[in-house]
Parts: sequence; C-alpha cells; structure tokens
Amino acid sequence: MTYFKCSPGRSLSGSIRVPGDKSISHRSIILSSIADGSSTIKGFLEGEDSLNTLKAFQAMGVSIEHQADKIIVNGVGINGLSKPAKKLDMGNSGTAMRLLIGLLAGQNFDSELIGDTSLSSRPMNRVIDPLRSMEAVIDSDINGTAPIRICGQSNLQSIEYDMPMASAQVKSCLLLAGLYAKGETIVREPAPTRDHSERMLRGFGCNVSTKGNEIRVAGGQRLSANDIDVPADISSAAFFLVAASIAENSQLTLKHVGVNPTRTGVIDILRLMGADIVLSNHREIGGEPVADLTVRSAKLKGIDIPQELVPLAIDEFPVIFVAAACADGITRLTGAAELRIKESDRIQSMADGLNILGINAVPSEDGMSVTGGHIGEGNIESHGDHRIAMAFSVASLCASGPVKIFNCANVNTSFPGFVELASSVGIRIISDE
Repeated sequence: MTYFKCSPGRSLSGSIRVPGDKSISHRSIILSSIADGSSTIKGFLEGEDSLNTLKAFQAMGVSIEHQADKIIVNGVGINGLSKPAKKLDMGNSGTAMRLLIGLLAGQNFDSELIGDTSLSSRPMNRVIDPLRSMEAVIDSDINGTAPIRICGQSNLQSIEYDMPMASAQVKSCLLLAGLYAKGETIVREPAPTRDHSERMLRGFGCNVSTKGNEIRVAGGQRLSANDIDVPADISSAAFFLVAASIAENSQLTLKHVGVNPTRTGVIDILRLMGADIVLSNHREIGGEPVADLTVRSAKLKGIDIPQELVPLAIDEFPVIFVAAACADGITRLTGAAELRIKESDRIQSMADGLNILGINAVPSEDGMSVTGGHIGEGNIESHGDHRIAMAFSVASLCASGPVKIFNCANVNTSFPGFVELASSVGIRIISDE
C-alpha cells in the first residue's frame, strides 16, 4: 500500500507544467476513434484512467500508436468499432464508464464494462435511465452499479432530457448516444457544466448547437479527424494554486493551463477568499482557452461559496477545503451532494481528515462548514481517492508536524509524477510502501 510522508513545508517557487487535462484526454481518444482518418493528440495524460480508455478502444479494433510526445489514433469511423473479445475495464474512472455507456448503447455488438472496487460502487443509473428512454438495452447490478452489460442495437431514438442534476458526464453520455439515434437529441442542464464534449465534437466537424442551457445534436453525423493539443489540467493545477496561496513567501507559475470558463470555478472561489492569482499569455488551442497562472501567497478569508460556482469546481473541492482550513473565519459549502458519490465520499473523507488535524470541519448532506485554524499533525486515510491524498499533501505545508497519508496508489490515475513535481517546487513529500 503506497503512502505519503509529508513534512511541514516552506515557500514554493518555480515555473511548472502539470499533466494534461484528464477530461479532454478521455474525450480525445473517444472522438478520434470514431472519426474518419488519423488524428494526432499531443499532451495526452498518461495516467491510469485515460490509459484505460485508450486500451478499451484498442480492444474494439482501433489502431493507436505512441510516437515520442504524441499519440496517433487511426479512426475507424462512426460505425467502425468491433466487438471486444473481453470485458472493458475502466479501472477507477467514472468519466470513462459513463461516456462509454452512451457510446456503446448505439453499437451493433454487445459489451460489458467493469471497474475497480471503488468504481463498482458508484451509481450509473443517472445515465442508464435516460439511455433506456432512448430504447437502449442496458443491465446493471441491483444498485445500478457495475458491471454494466450493454446489448448493442442500432435503433436508438432521440429524446429531450431535462437533467435533474448538473453533470458533464451525463450530458456527454447522452450526446454520444445521440450520434447514433434517429432524430435530434436535446439535453437541458440546470446549471452550466464543463463543455469539453461540445467543443471537441465541433472540432471534429459535428454540428452541435448550444442555446442557453440547451444542447442539441442530430444523429447520423460523421466525424472527421482532428489534431488535439491537450492543455494542462486545471484540476491538477488547483493543488498548486492552493499550496502557493497558503505557504508564506511563495510565487509559482503554472504553464499552459486550460481555462475553459466551465472549469475555472476554483480560481473564482480562491479569488473570493483573497487569493492572488494572475492569468497571462491567453491563447486558444484546439478550441480550448489556455493561459499561464501565477499565484502568490495571500491571507485567505472564509466565505459562503456561491451556488453557481459549485458545478464549475466540483472536482477541486478537496483542496478548496484545505484552503478553507487555512483561512480566517468560516467557509461554507452547500449544493454539492455529488461529492458524496465520487471516488470516495469526499465530504466525509475530507471532514474526517481535517478533524484529525485539529480543524473544525462539520459535514452536511450536501456540503461542509470549515472553520479556519491551526493544522496539526496526524495520520490520514485517503480511502484510495487520489484527490483526497493530494489535498492533504498540500495541507502538510501549514501543519505543525508530519502528516502521513495512507492508500495513495491511485494518485497515478490523474496525476502521474505528482510527488516528484510537488517536491521540485518545495512541498516536502516522500512516497513509500
């Protein structure tokens, strides 16, 4: 079992580039595989989650080549995937499983998706139910969990679907299924969510229209090969944004970070707390906005996190809770019930860990109240959740003594090389077994 040994830190400095965006990496493989022609992907995240997506499409007959710093995907066309010889293992990735359920529902072969223990406990009914409305034939475990068995058929029907909860995974799943449905599929979201799927579909020549909260895609469209340069992942950058904010006398620059407005909730929240974050060198690459982020240490204050920012920072809340623990006053989060069904129950996992370190963190059904204070030393259980492990690594910067974090092997799912990169800028962390 891999664990992290973290010592109280010092100031952070330097200029770094964190790994490629995981959400975009998943989607780049999926759309390149069903496009006509060969696509080149640069900056692909070589983490376990996105590599499992890559392996799944290789198992369905797609030729994918690694060449130095790029990946070449030889697309097979919208109807060119073939039946895999075995179950498709999505490992720890809820994104991969939910998106592939939508894609596989419209194929002309049967398939089965499995995952690790954590993923096999995560609910899939929120994609299965609307897909069944499209006449998809899908079977799951009794609790709506993996393994997911899909009886592929080419008779999907378009639907209009009002999503009860804001979720980019559900939206993307239905848009992928909509490519194989008769007629026009319409998805309405109750709040904005990341729009990587819509942007990338357009990049591959697909007509996807967005008006307000409504997204439309017509079935029967073909995709054309497209080259992709994956920006650095803002979810990975978030750990360093908080780290440099809470460690005294710090200045750190994060290069080539994706700043899609549906993903920058963490920047907005930290700025409301008083963080000093400056964006520069703005540009657009492959339809995605990119910038360099420079963060300097700052005195943070507790806030009531605005509801409209919650969907735009849903993956970054573990480290935002760490920022709250170092802030003056109370930070309150509501409207984030989705955190309870991530790789771990992130509300309870973070509350338990913060309390062990002497911080008053009170969980609620859909959020948490964190009173800033002095972080102590202690042993933390990450529950195999990569973001919990990395968040408490950041917390160690302000701890009074060593922080030991257990069950950290899954950090490689989203951030290969985290320990080495964190150490290079001043976080005192050692990985051991």
